[in-house]
Amino acid sequence: MFQSGSGKNEKAAQSQGILNIIGQGTRITGDLVSNGDFRVDGAIEGNVKVGQRLVIGGTGKILGNIEADSATIAGHIKGNITVKNVLDLKPTAKIDGDIITNKMVIESGAQFNGRCTMNVAVSVPASGTAAGAGSTKP
Repeated sequence: MFQSGSGKNEKAAQSQGILNIIGQGTRITGDLVSNGDFRVDGAIEGNVKVGQRLVIGGTGKILGNIEADSATIAGHIKGNITVKNVLDLKPTAKIDGDIITNKMVIESGAQFNGRCTMNVAVSVPASGTAAGAGSTKP
Protein backbone atom coordinates (compact mmCIF):
# COMPACT_ATOMS: atom_id res chain seq x y z
CA MET A 1 0.00 0.00 0.00
CA PHE A 2 2.75 2.47 0.94
CA GLN A 3 5.93 2.44 -1.08
CA SER A 4 9.13 4.10 0.07
CA GLY A 5 10.04 5.41 -3.41
CA SER A 6 6.71 7.05 -4.21
CA GLY A 7 7.49 10.37 -2.48
CA LYS A 8 9.61 11.63 -5.38
CA ASN A 9 6.85 10.98 -7.94
CA GLU A 10 4.25 12.68 -5.72
CA LYS A 11 6.37 15.83 -5.45
CA ALA A 12 6.81 15.98 -9.24
CA ALA A 13 3.06 15.57 -9.75
CA GLN A 14 2.31 18.26 -7.17
CA SER A 15 4.54 20.86 -8.83
CA GLN A 16 3.12 20.19 -12.30
CA GLY A 17 -0.58 19.59 -11.68
CA ILE A 18 -1.62 22.06 -9.00
CA LEU A 19 -3.39 25.28 -9.93
CA ASN A 20 -3.65 27.91 -7.20
CA ILE A 21 -6.29 30.63 -7.62
CA ILE A 22 -6.83 34.05 -6.04
CA GLY A 23 -10.46 34.76 -6.97
CA GLN A 24 -12.10 38.02 -7.95
CA GLY A 25 -12.96 40.07 -4.85
CA THR A 26 -10.05 38.62 -2.85
CA ARG A 27 -7.28 40.97 -1.73
CA ILE A 28 -3.93 39.81 -0.36
CA THR A 29 -1.28 41.99 1.25
CA GLY A 30 2.15 40.37 1.40
CA ASP A 31 4.52 38.39 -0.77
CA LEU A 32 3.28 35.25 -2.50
CA VAL A 33 5.45 32.25 -3.43
CA SER A 34 4.25 29.14 -5.29
CA ASN A 35 6.08 26.25 -6.97
CA GLY A 36 3.06 25.35 -9.11
CA ASP A 37 0.82 27.20 -11.55
CA PHE A 38 -1.01 30.27 -10.25
CA ARG A 39 -3.99 32.35 -11.43
CA VAL A 40 -4.85 35.78 -10.03
CA ASP A 41 -8.28 37.34 -10.61
CA GLY A 42 -8.18 39.35 -7.36
CA ALA A 43 -5.64 41.87 -6.01
CA ILE A 44 -2.20 41.32 -4.51
CA GLU A 45 -0.09 44.02 -2.88
CA GLY A 46 3.32 42.40 -2.65
CA ASN A 47 5.82 40.50 -4.73
CA VAL A 48 4.70 37.35 -6.58
CA LYS A 49 7.09 34.48 -7.33
CA VAL A 50 5.74 31.49 -9.27
CA GLY A 51 7.89 28.52 -10.23
CA GLN A 52 5.79 27.64 -13.27
CA ARG A 53 2.98 29.44 -15.15
CA LEU A 54 1.35 32.63 -13.88
CA VAL A 55 -1.96 33.90 -15.27
CA ILE A 56 -3.30 37.33 -14.34
CA GLY A 57 -6.96 37.55 -15.39
CA GLY A 58 -8.69 40.69 -16.63
CA THR A 59 -9.77 41.64 -13.08
CA GLY A 60 -6.38 40.76 -11.58
CA LYS A 61 -4.16 43.49 -10.11
CA ILE A 62 -0.67 43.23 -8.68
CA LEU A 63 1.23 46.02 -6.98
CA GLY A 64 4.70 44.50 -6.72
CA ASN A 65 7.34 42.65 -8.68
CA ILE A 66 6.65 39.39 -10.50
CA GLU A 67 8.94 36.43 -11.16
CA ALA A 68 7.69 33.40 -13.12
CA ASP A 69 8.71 30.69 -15.56
CA SER A 70 6.03 31.87 -18.03
CA ALA A 71 3.17 34.34 -17.72
CA THR A 72 -0.04 35.48 -19.40
CA ILE A 73 -1.30 38.88 -18.29
CA ALA A 74 -4.72 40.40 -18.97
CA GLY A 75 -4.93 42.56 -15.82
CA HIS A 76 -3.00 45.48 -14.30
CA ILE A 77 0.55 45.20 -12.99
CA LYS A 78 2.46 48.00 -11.29
CA GLY A 79 5.94 46.60 -10.78
CA ASN A 80 8.75 44.89 -12.60
CA ILE A 81 8.27 41.54 -14.36
CA THR A 82 10.90 38.82 -14.81
CA VAL A 83 9.80 35.84 -16.92
CA LYS A 84 12.19 33.01 -17.81
CA ASN A 85 10.40 31.84 -20.97
CA VAL A 86 7.39 33.53 -22.65
CA LEU A 87 5.44 36.58 -21.48
CA ASP A 88 2.05 37.02 -23.18
CA LEU A 89 0.30 40.41 -22.82
CA LYS A 90 -3.41 40.22 -23.67
CA PRO A 91 -5.38 43.22 -25.11
CA THR A 92 -6.64 44.27 -21.64
CA ALA A 93 -3.17 44.15 -20.01
CA LYS A 94 -1.71 47.29 -18.47
CA ILE A 95 1.89 47.13 -17.32
CA ASP A 96 3.65 49.95 -15.46
CA GLY A 97 7.19 48.68 -14.89
CA ASP A 98 10.20 47.10 -16.51
CA ILE A 99 10.19 43.68 -18.17
CA ILE A 100 12.96 41.09 -18.46
CA THR A 101 12.04 38.04 -20.52
CA ASN A 102 13.32 35.64 -23.14
CA LYS A 103 10.30 36.01 -25.48
CA MET A 104 7.23 38.26 -25.44
CA VAL A 105 3.90 38.46 -27.26
CA ILE A 106 2.05 41.79 -27.09
CA GLU A 107 -1.48 41.70 -28.46
CA SER A 108 -3.10 44.81 -29.94
CA GLY A 109 -4.54 46.99 -27.18
CA ALA A 110 -2.11 45.98 -24.43
CA GLN A 111 -0.41 48.89 -22.64
CA PHE A 112 3.21 48.70 -21.55
CA ASN A 113 5.02 51.63 -19.90
CA GLY A 114 8.61 50.80 -19.01
CA ARG A 115 11.80 49.27 -20.33
CA CYS A 116 12.09 45.81 -21.84
CA THR A 117 15.13 43.54 -22.02
CA MET A 118 14.77 40.41 -24.14
CA ASN A 119 16.80 37.44 -25.33
CA VAL A 120 18.89 37.29 -22.18
CA ALA A 121 19.47 34.32 -19.95
CA VAL A 122 16.86 34.90 -17.25
CA SER A 123 17.16 33.07 -13.98
CA VAL A 124 14.21 32.78 -11.59
CA PRO A 125 15.80 31.42 -8.39
CA ALA A 126 13.83 29.53 -5.75
CA SER A 127 14.46 32.35 -3.28
CA GLY A 128 15.91 35.84 -3.46
CA THR A 129 15.66 38.19 -6.39
CA ALA A 130 15.75 37.48 -10.10
CA ALA A 131 19.08 37.68 -11.89
CA GLY A 132 19.23 39.66 -15.08
CA ALA A 133 20.00 43.06 -16.49
CA GLY A 134 18.08 46.05 -15.20
CA SER A 135 16.36 44.37 -12.25
CA THR A 136 14.98 47.17 -10.06
CA LYS A 137 12.17 47.62 -7.57
CA PRO A 138 9.18 49.89 -8.29
